[in-house]
Amino acid sequence: MKLHLLAAISALALSACDKGPNLAQVCDSHPLICQEFKEDNWCKKERTQTIFAGADLQDNPSDQHKYNLLIAYESYAECVSFASQIEHIKLKEKKTRRINNYIKAKERIEQLSQETASSEHPQLLYFHWTRYLNERSLEKFLRLEGSPELETPASQLNLATYYAKRDPDKTLNLLFHALELYQAGDVIDSEIFKSLTTIFTDKKEYKQAYIWLKIMRLYDPEDTDLTEKSLKNYQEAFQLDSDFLDQVADTTLDKIKAGQFHSPNLKG
Repeated sequence: MKLHLLAAISALALSACDKGPNLAQVCDSHPLICQEFKEDNWCKKERTQTIFAGADLQDNPSDQHKYNLLIAYESYAECVSFASQIEHIKLKEKKTRRINNYIKAKERIEQLSQETASSEHPQLLYFHWTRYLNERSLEKFLRLEGSPELETPASQLNLATYYAKRDPDKTLNLLFHALELYQAGDVIDSEIFKSLTTIFTDKKEYKQAYIWLKIMRLYDPEDTDLTEKSLKNYQEAFQLDSDFLDQVADTTLDKIKAGQFHSPNLKG
């Protein structure tokens, strides 16, 4: 679940920063949405994302915006749940406020989940499968494979996640196709790079695994899952020519970021 959560939140953050009105303007036009959760020094980013997502849904009701709001609520609930566990000796009302915000976020998730239970939207179908193990939603989602509705990086990644333990070769093709679908300037879900690394390591194709590790490091150097030291350790463990492989990684990432990546069309 977490990987899709991160992807969707990244997209929400980009939308909030690069397009449309700022937070103050949104709150002027949607005061009730801004008052939904009591303001706190913790989880500001996550709370802001619920505001933008809620305003989008109110201004333009759609299943896509419902999905975005669900993901924003989940992110906020996860953050504030952690924050609510922190004791404040002098300001214990902060903990109470956070607990109340957490309860309200969970209630909103439940309400919106019930509202979207019969949706045919691909991301909501996958949501109801991963969160509630709704087999009917999964069946509908899988029947959409190969259709225009699933021709998005997010949906291809969802498919890849489903097939990861069932068909590694098919999973590779889906992940590569997800990268093909990115346009220049899009925010790329680095979970794709991690998944490619895992599959190639399992297949003992260590050169390929290193390339995707390096791509992940280049694209998201702040990701704590991979440090320069661990990358170096991987290279040394399998005695890889890092100079050459680093060049391949750099060139490959440039193509992905430019929207010019082409899948190697592996058989599977």
